[in-house]
Amino acid sequence: MSRGVARPAAGARPGAAARLTARGLVRRYGGIEAVAGVDLTAPPGRITALIGPNGAGKSTLFDCLAGTVRPDAGRVLLGGREVTRRPAHARVRLGLARTFQQIAVFPTLSVADNVRVGAEQRPGARRDARAVDAATGRALALVGLQELAAQPAGEQPTGVLRLVELARALAGDPRVLLLDEPAAGLDTAQTARLVAVLRGLADRGMALLLVEHDPDLVAELADTVYAMADGRVVTHGPAGAVLADARVARAWGPDRQGGDPHP
Repeated sequence: MSRGVARPAAGARPGAAARLTARGLVRRYGGIEAVAGVDLTAPPGRITALIGPNGAGKSTLFDCLAGTVRPDAGRVLLGGREVTRRPAHARVRLGLARTFQQIAVFPTLSVADNVRVGAEQRPGARRDARAVDAATGRALALVGLQELAAQPAGEQPTGVLRLVELARALAGDPRVLLLDEPAAGLDTAQTARLVAVLRGLADRGMALLLVEHDPDLVAELADTVYAMADGRVVTHGPAGAVLADARVARAWGPDRQGGDPHP
């Protein structure tokens, strides 16, 4: 799928686009290499997908990229800057945001206040309440949650909470977005909204990397696909070619649900 030349986001600061790169990443748990020398690039203006069977190491790789887990070897670069040893909160300030496989919201807060948490991560945001409110409103509108803004998050179904997480991540004005199974629990209309939002973000210059188990959605969304098995990248390239690769069919197989059992 070709989108042409990526454009910077409307109102974005100069140089806002950023590339996320993994070079030789290794993460061990005991004697097991959950991630075994992975090279990966998520360029600006493109949607990159990460696929593979349960236990392939996808979520562990995401944790290494986001900074919640430190790799045992290798490097992580964000916009050309070395961030391998920087914690997650520091990467957020540099423009990296993520959503989680297991939904993580504040159930007693309203939908809007959950999203506001993300807006408050913007540089200087805590000193500018109006800017936080504006960023919160834009993110809610983007994912179509304006009418639920005042409702408690804990009363919402799974599909809505997935969109709350996405809005919270977007409210922080990221340059790179990591999405761990973003379509899980969404109904047909919500999935269509997600597809439109992610395509729009890529068209405006954001780098997106997503883990997804639905091959049809991967084929529809992704420009580039990395297929993992046993902690390694089996192959990568255009979505159509990777999904048709016999090695991917053998590794991915019929079991396309659930996450990695590694910690």
